[in-house]
Amino acid sequence: MSIELFIVLFLIGFVGSYISGMLGIGGSIIKYPMLLYIPPLFGLAAFSAHEVAGISAVQVFFATIGGVWAYRKGGYLNKTLIVYMGVSVLIGSLIGGVGSQAMSEATINTVYGVLALIAAVMMFVPKKGREDIPFDQITFNKWLAAILAFIVGISAGIVGAAGAFLLVPIMLVVLKIPTRVTIASSLAITFIASIGTTIGKVTTGQVEYMPALVMVVASLIAAPLGAKLGKKMNTKILQILLAFIILATAIKIWLDILM
Repeated sequence: MSIELFIVLFLIGFVGSYISGMLGIGGSIIKYPMLLYIPPLFGLAAFSAHEVAGISAVQVFFATIGGVWAYRKGGYLNKTLIVYMGVSVLIGSLIGGVGSQAMSEATINTVYGVLALIAAVMMFVPKKGREDIPFDQITFNKWLAAILAFIVGISAGIVGAAGAFLLVPIMLVVLKIPTRVTIASSLAITFIASIGTTIGKVTTGQVEYMPALVMVVASLIAAPLGAKLGKKMNTKILQILLAFIILATAIKIWLDILM
């Protein structure tokens, strides 16, 4: 790996993780297009959609470990929710991760394009759960949670994401889970999803290990910094801006597919 590629990959990982840390969204929805389009702009290695998805999968796996560890003693991890959605999303992400090997570049980019459009819309969905429920009295439709998590797992597994940007609104709006429990539990579920996705990508040879390592190091440094700043500032403007950036990226990918 050249020093130029190392610097570009580190900056992509740092900026993407910093923004995702500030806004509390999954980093892959940002880093996927950055990895796909930015290196070629500098005349560097052009990663395929398979390689980008593989790098993203490994990065998400390590990035979510810190989040789960931070919430482990807060009392916000709902074990029943994590088991039902976690097992389903693990199976789905494993299927998506392994199955993506047989997919074309255009198909993987199409799945990302769909997820990006959904992500852009989801940024404007009110993210507030029912806060009047004691944590030990939370109930939800277990089978609905499992089915939705399975669907998210398959699609996220294909592009190397973990689907946090979809899991959070599902838990808040559909399952009516309190916000703090949603944030903590979604991190645990995202971590479980990333296990399946990473196994699927690694076992089918879709991971470039050195670029993935650079992204992992950058994300472990940047995500906590972004989260710290996010607690102190009004991120609404940045959220709107990022939604338009993701939307523009989705349009660019769709044009590439259709042209």
